[in-house]
Amino acid sequence: MTALEIPQWQGSASPGARLLADGAARLAAFVRADHRVPVLGHAGEESAGVRAFDVLSANLAAARASLGGSQTIVVGGDCGVELAPVERAAEIHGERLTVVWFDAHGDLNSPESSPSHAFHGMVLRALLGEGPPGLLPRRPIRPEQVVLAGVRALDPGEREFVEAHGIRHVPAGELDALAESVHGSSVYVHIDLDVLDPTVFGSVGFPEPGGVTPEALLTAVRDLSAGRTVAGLGITEYQPGDPHDEETLASLVPALVDAVR
Repeated sequence: MTALEIPQWQGSASPGARLLADGAARLAAFVRADHRVPVLGHAGEESAGVRAFDVLSANLAAARASLGGSQTIVVGGDCGVELAPVERAAEIHGERLTVVWFDAHGDLNSPESSPSHAFHGMVLRALLGEGPPGLLPRRPIRPEQVVLAGVRALDPGEREFVEAHGIRHVPAGELDALAESVHGSSVYVHIDLDVLDPTVFGSVGFPEPGGVTPEALLTAVRDLSAGRTVAGLGITEYQPGDPHDEETLASLVPALVDAVR
């Protein structure tokens, strides 16, 4: 198992986006892996949004070059770090792959529909083949290969896209039914830590009420892993701030990694 640490922050619209680089390092320290590969984030001071797309393209190329053929644990950084590992999982597993997107947000905006123009809110749409030039996968996934889990804050353009393409959505309170909604034999698990309820974990840029507990998240990931090949696991969007949240991650992250081995 390889742990890929990507301290990318330029895809985030959060005022505290630069904390994501430190968050990536702290998350990586909790991952027990055979190999740990740091992917150096771009050192420039470009802000989030359209002007950051060239920076993100350079980071994407670096991540692609760092990925191997083994199961990969990716820690970010903003959600945009998932583009390369999900792309690689799709290349390896093809139609057998389902991408389960644990997130408070859909990340399904296009450059035209996005209120913030920040790529972390577009990455899943990009993985489906629609996104900024230079930030598209070599092999897009299909809407039928996506399950949204715990998503509770969709922009109007995202809601239209979900309805038009019939993307499956399992609300935060129904995660016990998540595993049965996944039809493929392989799964990639994306976790934006804002899927957690802010009353139990608040060290994220855009907390949303109505989330899940760490225990419910871990149980759902264990259920997903049972009888399936886990192509990869991504854990993103940690902005360190509350020591209690650090303690939560110290137990949650190793348990999540063990669940997908």
